[in-house]
Amino acid sequence: MKQTLLSAAALAAIACAGWAAEPMSGAEFESYVTGKTLYFGQNGQAYGVEEYFDDRRVRWSFLDGECKDGVWYEDQGMICFVYEDNPNPQCWSFFRDSGGLRAIFENDPNATTLYEARQSDEPMMCLGPEIGV
Repeated sequence: MKQTLLSAAALAAIACAGWAAEPMSGAEFESYVTGKTLYFGQNGQAYGVEEYFDDRRVRWSFLDGECKDGVWYEDQGMICFVYEDNPNPQCWSFFRDSGGLRAIFENDPNATTLYEARQSDEPMMCLGPEIGV
């Protein structure tokens, strides 16, 4: 009986882990991010920050004060971003883990996996446009 309970508990844990392995839908992603500023890390280092607005608008920065406005949309189960300086979609699979979001860059899944390092309700810092002489 004890062995049966342990086996059932192990199967339940595996089933729950399987649910967590499903990427977020567009509706789930929108509900989680809208109105927030999320800071992302990679391999223990700061990577970038993105602010999420209504109507699926975003603002991204590599934490250098330069900000790029864009939009996101759902496509074939991925969350894709298009920014003002790059018309090519950048598509990610987002997963909700115990510590927040985990994102896998689907254009090259071996290249980039990001994790949510922290979130804020405050807008991100963007420097003004560069003005030449």
